[in-house]
Amino acid sequence: MNIQNIIKNIQTLAAIGLWAVLWFCFTTSPLYSQNKEDLEQLIRESKTRAALVQNVQKAVVHIKVEKILRDSQGQPLNNPYDLYNEEFFKRFFPGIKPPERQPGQPFRQEGMGSGTIISQEGYILTNHHVVGEADQILVKLYDGKEVRAKIVGTDPESDIAVIKIEGDGYSALTIGNSKELMVGESVIAVGNPFGLTQTVTYGIVSAKGRTNVGINEYENFIQTDAAINPGNSGGPLVNLRGEIVGVNSAIYSRSGGYQGIGFAVPINMAQRIMDDLINKGTVSRGWLGVGIQDVTQDLAQAFNLENAKGSLITGVMRDTPADRGGLQRGDVVIELNGEEILNSRQFRNEIANAGAGSDIEMKVVRNSKTMYFKINLDERPKELGRVSMKPDKSKENVFGFSVTNITQDDVNKLNLESSNGVLIDEVKPGSLASKEGLAAGMVIQEINRRPIKSVSDFNQIMTESSPEKSILLLVLSDGNARYVNLKQQE
Repeated sequence: MNIQNIIKNIQTLAAIGLWAVLWFCFTTSPLYSQNKEDLEQLIRESKTRAALVQNVQKAVVHIKVEKILRDSQGQPLNNPYDLYNEEFFKRFFPGIKPPERQPGQPFRQEGMGSGTIISQEGYILTNHHVVGEADQILVKLYDGKEVRAKIVGTDPESDIAVIKIEGDGYSALTIGNSKELMVGESVIAVGNPFGLTQTVTYGIVSAKGRTNVGINEYENFIQTDAAINPGNSGGPLVNLRGEIVGVNSAIYSRSGGYQGIGFAVPINMAQRIMDDLINKGTVSRGWLGVGIQDVTQDLAQAFNLENAKGSLITGVMRDTPADRGGLQRGDVVIELNGEEILNSRQFRNEIANAGAGSDIEMKVVRNSKTMYFKINLDERPKELGRVSMKPDKSKENVFGFSVTNITQDDVNKLNLESSNGVLIDEVKPGSLASKEGLAAGMVIQEINRRPIKSVSDFNQIMTESSPEKSILLLVLSDGNARYVNLKQQE
């Protein structure tokens, strides 16, 4: 290779190197600039979140409670060891040790939790298990001031409570809408875990509508991975607008500490309970008067349903809104007030939350047909044991037969047009009913020219018609209807 070719190659390499340098400068500089802009954006978002947290913290309080341990007669307890399986203590601190006692003094147990100021007048939203059994309540505010609080009302079935402190002009959180909350949305939990006041944790909504957790009577939890520990109970779960969307209530833990699963009562549910406690001192819940169960795949197939969603009515209680409104055993509720019903827990919660005196609209599947009902709810009875289901089967009457309600299986098996009427269940041999040709499997559609739909109707008409003399039945057998007059011989 001669000297000229060497010089030419060097010039070529130099040109390539220059272009490489120019390409690097023009391509990497914007990338650096872009990374810097992204970093500044992240910093701005972090500062915004921090400012939001500072506003939220002003409305979050530390609650300290004291309970005097008493025996079953209400007397101060001398030996509290037997009480340490109580839920009140378990939910404060797993593995808690019995308290010390000065000679001549009753045993006292201290606990703690969190709360949210929800009005400038000093109303504080918290958990029942934080304050419900307390003899004394002390609230520590954001500025460190400690004030006494009194219980306004508590609701053990939802684990919601309201307490109040004297004064006015307090910083209060804005109430959000938990129905608008989406799975995956960012949320912030604020509270006092293990006595560490004004602790803030950050996470997402992991799930909504959690039921069957086994904590409360009425459950519709928001699940979150924002760290919640003992002492967080009663504190707020807030969205990125700084609105309270839930009341932190419980954790799932094998050790008593944080394991990534926390539960909060949705604020829409808590607010209605809170308003009742403030305005009436007690909680009013809607009452329909039915027994219900979830729809399984097998049941969906048996009832000819499109899917395994909804709530299956297993019984209707006497003289309840459901009874008066025409609901029947075997109906499947698929919508309530325009909202899809997924399971029985959801249905039960929605009925309760609607409140006594409310009108509800239900979409029901009955015998593969869609039906609509508008029903006015009653107040939920305090003692459900005194309310009985409409009878599914009658007692044997003086004519020697008993009847039962017609099920969907009966409709399919006997090729009936509907479940109206009652099915003859048993006929006593040698009885008047037997002599007149009545047999098990026949359907009674009328008594004394009055149509019947259920055992309840049958019993009522039999009582009103002096059956010791005679009754006129319209009986359906093998697709043919005939009248049968049962008359006692004089």
